[in-house]
This record gives sequence, C-alpha cells and structure tokens, in this order.
Amino acid sequence: MRILVANHVDASLLLQADQRAFVQRIFWFAKDHDMVVLPAPPDEDFLAYVTNLTGVDARTLKIHVTAAGRYEHRLFDPDTLTDEALLSAVGKDAAGATEIFPLWPSAQVAEFAARLGLTHALPGAAFFAQQGDELANNKGNFRAFAAAAGVPICDGAVCRTKEHAESTLRGLLEHGAAMVKQAHNHAGNGNECVILSNDQIGHAGSIDVKRLRTLADVRRYLDTRWEWASANNRYPVVIEQFQPESRTVYAEFMATDLGVSFGATGSLGYKNGRLVEEIIPLRGVNGDVHARLVHHGSRLAHLYQSFGYRGCLSADALVDGNGNLVFTEMNARVGGSLHLYDPIGHKIVDVWRTPERSVVQYPTGKHWKIPSLTTFLDASRKMGLAYDLATRKGLIVIMPMAGPANHGGFLFCVSYEDESEAKTAYQSLEERFA
Repeated sequence: MRILVANHVDASLLLQADQRAFVQRIFWFAKDHDMVVLPAPPDEDFLAYVTNLTGVDARTLKIHVTAAGRYEHRLFDPDTLTDEALLSAVGKDAAGATEIFPLWPSAQVAEFAARLGLTHALPGAAFFAQQGDELANNKGNFRAFAAAAGVPICDGAVCRTKEHAESTLRGLLEHGAAMVKQAHNHAGNGNECVILSNDQIGHAGSIDVKRLRTLADVRRYLDTRWEWASANNRYPVVIEQFQPESRTVYAEFMATDLGVSFGATGSLGYKNGRLVEEIIPLRGVNGDVHARLVHHGSRLAHLYQSFGYRGCLSADALVDGNGNLVFTEMNARVGGSLHLYDPIGHKIVDVWRTPERSVVQYPTGKHWKIPSLTTFLDASRKMGLAYDLATRKGLIVIMPMAGPANHGGFLFCVSYEDESEAKTAYQSLEERFA
C-alpha cells in the first residue's frame, strides 16, 4: 500500500488560486488499496471514470481530506499535513505503507512521513526536510547546475540585483529578444519576453511581451517589473537570450536511491505565449537531436540524484531548425507530463505498439461553455470521439472540471495515429461547446 499526497506547488514558493481539480490527476497513479490524501473531496464521477480506464477498484482506495487550512480547501495547505486529526486518521490505515508519493516533495511531506514513522517510505526524505524542493526547482540554481554538468544553456545570467539585471538585459537585447524569468513558476506564467523590434514570437512561453523603443528604456522596464520578477526580492531573476524559431522539448527521468532511469520525451506547443498542447512521445526530430536531449537530460538528472533529490525530473530544452539544443530548466516534481506518458501513454494507449499512437494534451478553450464533466463525456461519446480500447484512439479526460459550470476548464488528451485526427477532434469539440 502507498500513500499518495495530492499537493501541488508549495505556497511558500508560489501562491496559486485554486488547484482542487488539477491535483486530482493523482488518481491516474493509484493502485488497488492505495491511500490518497487530498485538499478537498474528490469528484466522484471523475474518480469512477479514471479507475474504469486504469482497472483500479475504487472501493479499495482509502481517501482522506485535509482540514480547510489557510486556503479553504482551494489549495493544499502543506501545514495541514501535520494536523493531529489527519495524522490520527491516516495512521490507522498506514500500517505497512511501502511508499509515500507526493506530487510536490516538500519539507512538510517529510515531516508528515516522520510523524507517521514512515520516513523510510519517502525517498529523499532527509533532503526534502531541509527545503531541498526550493533548491531543486529554482531556475537560477538550474543554470549553475547545468553549467557544472557541461549541459548547454542559453546565453544569459542569474541576477540578484537590478543593476546586474540591467547590464545583462542591455547586452542581450543588442543581439535580439530576451526572456526575463521568475525563479519559481510554470507553463510560461513566470516568463516575460522583452524585445526592441516588432518580430512575432508566438511560440514563446511567456505571459507578456514588452516592446522597448531603445536600450535607454531598459532601466524603466526593470523599475516597473523587478518586484514581480524577483518575487519582492525573495529570489534571483534569470535573464536569457530568446531563442527564435525554436521548439520546446523535454526529457523525463526518475531518480531513486539506485540511480536514474529514463522515462520519456515529449514536446510542448505555445500560442500567444500560453501552453496549448503537450505531445508524447517526441516525434519529428532527428535521431541526433533526440540522443543529445536524452544524454544531456540524463547528465542533469544524475547530478540532481547525486545531491539527494528523489522523484520525477523533467528537463526542458529548446531546439531550433538547425538542431541546436539548449536547456532552460529542470522541473523537480510531478508536473503535467507523468500522467500523460506513464499511465495513459504507456499503459492505457501503449503508444509504441504497432500501429503506433501519439497522445496530445489540450486545455479546454476559455470560451467553451461546458455545463459539467458528464455533459462533456456524453457529448464526446455521441460524436464518436471517446477513447476506444480496440483502436487505441480517442479522447481521455485528465482531470475534473475546475470552477463553476460554464466557466470551469480542464485538461483532456486525444490519442491518435495521424495528427489531423487530433486537430479534427479538437475542432469538433470547439464547435460543440464554444
């Protein structure tokens, strides 16, 4: 029996609005008789849907919900992990637990394990107890680790003062656009592109594009954005050369006490600065690029494993049309990929079996009006889009609906043989729900 902890980005690093729905992707990792700790009660329809696909008997799962905490169940308050009532309830069912599997390994999860007498069941517990999660997920630290490992990165610098940031940004803008990055954020939400021209940069993952008239405007830009970029001077700011005409790719690994194992490769697609698709496995790059992606990603993963990190690692990189590859960050947590390539891609769809399949993950459109998850699933069946076990094609919903009816969104994926099948499915759903 394992204990799955459905937490997300530690609020001490990044405070988000509402993650009750997104963390329920943890059910994709559940096995019979596992225990799941959630910040809010699960969506019963979604739970039934997931376990029907994974073959897990949902009746055997032991589900515990934390106290409301500081965020009224909207987020997983890490301090609720050491609430006496939760520890007592979990402790009654925790005998014989072989592993504690959190989405985000943190100091509070380490204390939770220790209070239950299960430190041995949390890989890397000693590392995480000393705030190792911040060390491993800081984009500034990543650049130092990559340099030490001989892994190629973008030109740029880690800036702890506004003055250093100004000189770095000026120097980079003389050669093109630059990316200003928060040390902690995800999916492009902590990135801002700065440019001196009217070039289009739609593939970039960034919340905004700031167009400066001259280099003299750099100081004014930093005066207005430094507090945002540095999280009120808490963290360093990463400033890198923007890589034009590049594709975002990644390689995932698992770090354990025994070493590092390769997981999968994939790609990310952006539109207007937002992440709009994620595809596994990685296709459309030549063998040399793929080999270098895995090689350098593995070097990084082994370095992280050597200083104590245990768990999922996702190394992000950019590759241009000439095959030049540079790495941009390491995600040391369970991000938005593990459920896609492991339980769904490898186990349900079996993407490498002939005929081969690919799986693309989409967010529902912001302008879609979906009354409920059940309505969405019923419509997909009637439209012939639901996942078919025989053909290994079709739509799979990743998480329950976030927010109220007609305004909440969620993630879903489409398994396909030809890319046009996925695009047609998305277009059909947009016509139905927009």
